[in-house]
Amino acid sequence: MPYAPFHARFPDIAEKETRSLIIHGDPELPDDRYILVELYCDEKNCDCRRVFFDVLSENTKKSLAVITYGWEKRQYYIDWMGDSNPDVIDSLVGVGLNLSSFQSNLAQALLKKIDFILKNDTSYVERLKRHYKIFRKEIDKQNKIAPFVSQPKIGRNDPCPCGSGKKYKKCCLN
Repeated sequence: MPYAPFHARFPDIAEKETRSLIIHGDPELPDDRYILVELYCDEKNCDCRRVFFDVLSENTKKSLAVITYGWEKRQYYIDWMGDSNPDVIDSLVGVGLNLSSFQSNLAQALLKKIDFILKNDTSYVERLKRHYKIFRKEIDKQNKIAPFVSQPKIGRNDPCPCGSGKKYKKCCLN
């Protein structure tokens, strides 16, 4: 699934509402500000109800972890996927590391911190859901099919639209 940064489409909202972790004196993580860049699926007709966090170090300007979060219950993902394979569903529900992304040696510690935040800050989870809804609304609006507009009918004896100077019936009709 393709994921795109929330801030690319909604920079004003992202500037005010992007979360970061300021770590000082933690035994597992170096002192730093860790920015949680929200990524949402921009695939047509998708309703995965998930966010990916690209966790960036303010000091190094590098991605240290990509963490996934699906806020719906297991049954939602079983119905959505049409699959009840526990490995598949477990990868969609709750918090985890995105297995197809680079993960630094700090990824597990960052995962624990973000898991704690998501379990204890319901207003932040509601903000993520709101961001998801406005992101999906924008994606769905872009993916609407343009209405069919019929072209004016060309008569057999009209000049050919190709510009040859011949009548349509003698040029491009067949």
